[in-house]
Amino acid sequence: MHLTEGTNSYYKKGTNRGGKFVEIKVMTYNIHHGKGMDKQMDLNRIAEVIQKSDVDMVGLNEVDKHFSKRSHYQDQVDELAKKLNMYQSYGPAISLKSKNTMVKRQYGNALLSRFPILHTKTYFFHFIPWLTEGRSLLDAEIQINKKVIQVNVTHLSLHPFIHNRQTNFIMNQWKKKTRPLIIMGDCNMKPGSRGWKKINRQFQDVWHAAGSGEGHTYSSIRPRYRLDYIFTSPELHIIDAEVVTAMPMASDHFPLKTTLFI
Repeated sequence: MHLTEGTNSYYKKGTNRGGKFVEIKVMTYNIHHGKGMDKQMDLNRIAEVIQKSDVDMVGLNEVDKHFSKRSHYQDQVDELAKKLNMYQSYGPAISLKSKNTMVKRQYGNALLSRFPILHTKTYFFHFIPWLTEGRSLLDAEIQINKKVIQVNVTHLSLHPFIHNRQTNFIMNQWKKKTRPLIIMGDCNMKPGSRGWKKINRQFQDVWHAAGSGEGHTYSSIRPRYRLDYIFTSPELHIIDAEVVTAMPMASDHFPLKTTLFI
C-alpha cells in the first residue's frame, strides 16, 4: 500500500489554459547509501520507493560510488539509473584515491531524471575542510520539452557557521541564473531558522506552500524533524507536496515529493 502524509492543493484551476505549463513530479531523498533502518544495505528498496512514487526526477543524498565495503563498492547512482531507466548525474562531496585501482572512491549527491540532463557541474563547499564532512552542490540543466530548467541537489552541514556559508553560496549562485530553478536536498535545518528564512525570501518552500501537517522526514522510524526540502523559484507553480512514508525501513529519511507546473 502506498502511504503518504496528507497533501493540500496549492494550484488554482484555470492557470494552465492553452497548455502553457508542463506538470512534473519531483522528489528529494536521502538514501543513507542504501542502508536501511534494519541495518541492511538494499538498493532495491530505494528503487522501489522511487518507482512507486512515479516521479520525473529525484535528487539523492548520501550516495556511494565505489566508496567502500559498506555499499559493496557499487556505483549506486548507475545501479539506480539502470533499475529505473532514468538519466543520471553524480556530484561527489568526498573523493578518495584507491590503493589498487584507478577508480575513485566517492560519496555525494546524485540526480535521476526522466528528462535529458544537458549539463552538470559540481561545486565543492571547501570553506573549512578540516572542520566538517565534505559537502557539495550538484548543478544540472534539464531539458523538459522545449524548456530548460536548473536543478540543484545538495546536502548541507550540521555545523551552524558552515551551514551559513553554504546557504550564502547557493543564494549567490542563484543570482547568476536566468532559468527557473529547483533546489532540493537534506538541508539540515528547521523551518523558520536563519538558513530557511534566507532561502525562503527568494524561493518557495513547497511544503510551506502546499503541504499538510508537520512534514517531518527524519527519522523514518520516529519522524520528528523536517530536514529535507524542495525550494522553487517563484515562476514555478506548486500543486501539492507530500512526505512518502511507504517504506520506512529503506532509509533513515523519508523522501519529500512535490508536483509542479513549469
